[in-house]
Amino acid sequence: MENLTISDPPPPMQHGGGGGMPPVLGRPPPPPQQLPAQMFTTAAQLLDLTDKKLMVALRDGRKLLGILRSWDQFANLVLQSTKERIFVPPGTAPDQPRGLYADIDRGLFLVRGENVLLLGEIDLDKDDEPPPGYDLADVELVQNLAKQRKLNDKTKEKKKVKMLAKEGFEGENLGEILF
Repeated sequence: MENLTISDPPPPMQHGGGGGMPPVLGRPPPPPQQLPAQMFTTAAQLLDLTDKKLMVALRDGRKLLGILRSWDQFANLVLQSTKERIFVPPGTAPDQPRGLYADIDRGLFLVRGENVLLLGEIDLDKDDEPPPGYDLADVELVQNLAKQRKLNDKTKEKKKVKMLAKEGFEGENLGEILF
């Protein structure tokens, strides 16, 4: 056993001189700790989704399906072979108890990260099946029905805001609707 003092130089490194803490009692230095992928709360979480087929819901209500090819620190996404899927809920079309949907090819698509509301990986085993409760329909029919539904919803919202304004409630966009 050696008698060491504080003024003694440190012992030479045995495992190559790469800095860090010297080994304790002949043990190798501990490996650097790595965080599991679930711990990332930034765009780094997209690393596991690269080159996989995703469904991306945007803030404006659009749904995109495509293969994630690239992304950056702002979560801007590059989707390849992208399709925009339009949904019309059940009961919107006359004599249609089930909902309708259509896909529009969009090709290569760049999505600004702040517009992404939700994204998720698509199960490739179930990819060819229609969404539960929906039937594939003609693109023009679905677009027209979706446009009509949007106009109806906008009209209902205007009526609701006007009624609330009469009762004394003010909305953030009340000025636009009344004029």
